[in-house]
Formats: sequence, C-alpha cells, structure tokens
Amino acid sequence: MAASQTQSVSTGRVTRTFIYVFLIVASLFYLLPFFIMLVNSVKPLSEITGGNMMALPQVFTLEPWAAAWSSAQVGVEPTGLRPYFWNSIKMVVPAVFISTILGALNGYILTKWRFRYDTILFGLMLFSCFIPFQIVLIPMARILGILGLSGSTSGLILVHVVYGIGFSTLYFRNYYAAFPTELVRAAQIDGAGFFQIFRRIMLPSSGPIIVVCVIWQFTNIWNDFLFGASFASGSGAPMTVALNNLVQSSTGVKEYNVHFAGAILAALPTLLVYIVAGRFFVRGLMAGSVKG
Repeated sequence: MAASQTQSVSTGRVTRTFIYVFLIVASLFYLLPFFIMLVNSVKPLSEITGGNMMALPQVFTLEPWAAAWSSAQVGVEPTGLRPYFWNSIKMVVPAVFISTILGALNGYILTKWRFRYDTILFGLMLFSCFIPFQIVLIPMARILGILGLSGSTSGLILVHVVYGIGFSTLYFRNYYAAFPTELVRAAQIDGAGFFQIFRRIMLPSSGPIIVVCVIWQFTNIWNDFLFGASFASGSGAPMTVALNNLVQSSTGVKEYNVHFAGAILAALPTLLVYIVAGRFFVRGLMAGSVKG
C-alpha cells in the first residue's frame, strides 16, 4: 500500500513538472514576438539594421516612441498616431457602452418578459454572430451613405453597435436565464415597472457579465481594421488604420524602431484592459452557465 501511494505521488509530480515546463516554454514562445518588438522599439535604427534583432539595446532611447506618437509620417501629415488614438477612444467608448446596454435590455426581455416567437428572435440574433465581416460591407456602406455617416466616427460607432448586439445579447441572455424570476415577479407586485426592475434589480447583479461584455467588445472594436479601413477615411481613421498607414507611407529607409513602437502603442489599451480585468473574464462567463 505504501509503495503504491509513493508511486502515485511520484507520478503526479512528474506530470506536474512536465505541464509546468510545457507551459513555460509555450509562454516564452508566445511572448517572443512581443519581446522582439519591445527591445527593438528602444534601439537606434543603426543597431537594428546592423543585425541581431534579438539582442538587448546597447544604446537605450525613447525617440522611436516619441516619433510614433507625435511626429511620424502617417498619410500626408507627420502627425504621428496621437490623433488617431483619440479617434479610436471616441469610437470605442460609446460603441461599447451602447452595445452593452442594448444587450442587457435584450437579455432581460428574452428571459423575464417572454413573448410569442421570442426564441426565434433570439435565434436570429444569435445567427448574426456568425455572419462574416465581409458580407455586411456593402449593405453597411449603403446604409451609412443614406444616413450621411460615411467616413465619420459616428458611422463606425453605428457599425460596431449593430455588429456587437448579437454577442452582447447572447452573454446577457444566458446570464439572466439563471437569475431568479421570483425576484422580478415580487418587484412587479410591489409596483415596479419595466425599467425600474431593470435598473434596480437586474443591472446591479450583472457585474460579472458586464465585465465580460466590455472586454469582448472593447477588444474587437479596438483591434478592428476592416470596418475602419472601409468606413473611415483621412483624419477620422482609427488607430489600426493609422498604424497600417504609418508602415506603408514610409519611404527610403524603413524606420523599424518607430514601427515597433507604434505597434505596441496600438496594442497597449487592450493589453491594459486584460491586465486590469482579465481575471474577471472567465469568472463572468461561468457565472451564468449553471443554475442553483
């Protein structure tokens, strides 16, 4: 019996060691591109063109970051990425807020205010989650043209809200399905109306799924390139389009250190969101997966 237990413990330690080693190696391999970008973004261009991009910088400089932010050639004007960063902020914040609120309302209605053909409606909204971006480009362009929103930040907000409603509805519908309906009925008996129940009962208990929805929407909208390149132009372009223009508009010697710094600046907001709230993402997804 003792020998059997000793063998079992030994096998468990070997397995754990193998798992840890595998995870460490996989993490290093996954982080290698980021390491290369970060290291080369603080090097003078002469060190990069001299070879050995994996080496640590011999001369540390933040000039590539300053150039990428405020003076690099993006399109016609040497504005850097700063104005396009604020374009993305002005696009992402309202788009995430509106799609999250609409998704919460839809999930609330589809679970606590049932009506005829509600499951069919939910199925159609769920189907919208699987429609490829490329299919909606022409219809979206036509609608934005009719509304007079082509090439504007407001048009991009509308596009991302429409495309994100299906995902946000799915999250909140599954979360509210596990919420006790008796509380809603009790509030109705006490005289609470539709929006009172939503504002005072449903939303205060929706913290975990709100975090999930915000992270998902923020990441997708901030990192989007196709919609930004299709529906925005010139000074109204978002960060991802500006980063592409930064790389493509370079002439003569390629300023790789500036490009690397710009790429990190473009990825920094989503990275910060995951660092701050990433631990709540899986917790929020699992919160509405089971009842009881």
